[in-house]
Amino acid sequence: MWFNKIILVGNLGRDPELRYTPQGVAVCDFSMATNERKRDKSGEFQDVPTWFRVTLWRNQAENAAKYLKKGNPVYIEGRLSLEEWTDRDGNTRQTLAVQATDMHFISGARSDDMANEPGH
Repeated sequence: MWFNKIILVGNLGRDPELRYTPQGVAVCDFSMATNERKRDKSGEFQDVPTWFRVTLWRNQAENAAKYLKKGNPVYIEGRLSLEEWTDRDGNTRQTLAVQATDMHFISGARSDDMANEPGH
């Protein structure tokens, strides 16, 4: 049996971008970072981010675009792939891409919209 599943808990690096396919299916892309705390050569702790490009589909895509903003924490499950591309200078680059199958908002995080609602 083959298995490809990744679980990420991190923060959005940019606001989600929502678009629709010609068939009307919602697709949402955003970047997110996870952090690992490591000691540098001087012994000080540094946060080292790992960046991922996340794609959500259908209802989850619309919910992400509606409720998430840059900096919000989020839980993502999905399939990991490594995509190669060429930048403007002709250099080969790589991106960690996740086709998300599940998303959960992390409690305690409030968007500006929610902060203005009664009871928040």
